[in-house]
Amino acid sequence: MPLCLIFSCLAASAAQIPIILSTDVGNEIDDQWAVLYLLANPQFDVMGMVSAHAPTLPPPSAHYTYRVLVDEVENHMDLESHPPLFEGSSLPLADTRSPRGNAGVDFIVGASRAFSKDGRLDVLTIGAATDVASAILEDPGIVDRIRIVAMGFNRWPDGGDEFNVANDPRAWQVILNSDVPVVIGSGDVCRTYLALTPAQAKALVADHGPLGTWLWDEYQDWYYRNVKPLRADDLSKPWIIWDIITAAYVEGLASGESKPRPRLRDDMVFEHPVTGENITWITSVDSKRLWADFVVRLDDFTRTHAVR
Repeated sequence: MPLCLIFSCLAASAAQIPIILSTDVGNEIDDQWAVLYLLANPQFDVMGMVSAHAPTLPPPSAHYTYRVLVDEVENHMDLESHPPLFEGSSLPLADTRSPRGNAGVDFIVGASRAFSKDGRLDVLTIGAATDVASAILEDPGIVDRIRIVAMGFNRWPDGGDEFNVANDPRAWQVILNSDVPVVIGSGDVCRTYLALTPAQAKALVADHGPLGTWLWDEYQDWYYRNVKPLRADDLSKPWIIWDIITAAYVEGLASGESKPRPRLRDDMVFEHPVTGENITWITSVDSKRLWADFVVRLDDFTRTHAVR
């Protein structure tokens, strides 16, 4: 994207929160909820979205993710005009020195140049962090222009091999070894605040137009294939809408605490050297306000767009 276009977009949407989303949408159902919420919410200026890889997807997985992203944005949301979509890396980092160059990384670096320490670009990372780490390796100065808000790790203070982190631990070593500001929403916090049973998910979205119906259908399909226990009459086990924790934090619907910045071992366990540096660890989500806002944005979007 030319810098002049980036500046013009920023001037037109000064009240919005500028973000880039890196997502492995298509791997689970939670990314769909996050993508829809970000695009339907006028508080966010989604400058672009980058597809991330996951080993559970057909290869090349970032291309598969890209096609799912296009389908969701252009078909389900019926957006003829939408933020640019970029294909990221289908492979994790080979080491902590060599970036995986691609169009997504180039976009992150280029878009970030319109920002500074006093006004950072939020990069929401809800998949493997390969492309964000590659952007840091390609342009180390980017750490003064962006903030990373990620869903990852299992809990504090251990860290752990949560799916997004396990898909590229070296990427997280690059991120944590750099000076980039980082906000992390971990698995245990997501389980506490963002779990929905089938009954709760249905009550939340099923009656809210075609997009709500689509989200409910996606939830049901995932639940019956991956979550449902053997007892046919037991639908009490919830599933977690993990990735929306990043949007909740940026919108002010989640709280965090400053923690000493850890380093990541190869086994994905945190080490805690004394460095004087910090990260932000999300500790709670105002899920009542989040879900209320979610359906309001869903209804407003459906009312103002010709969603099929």
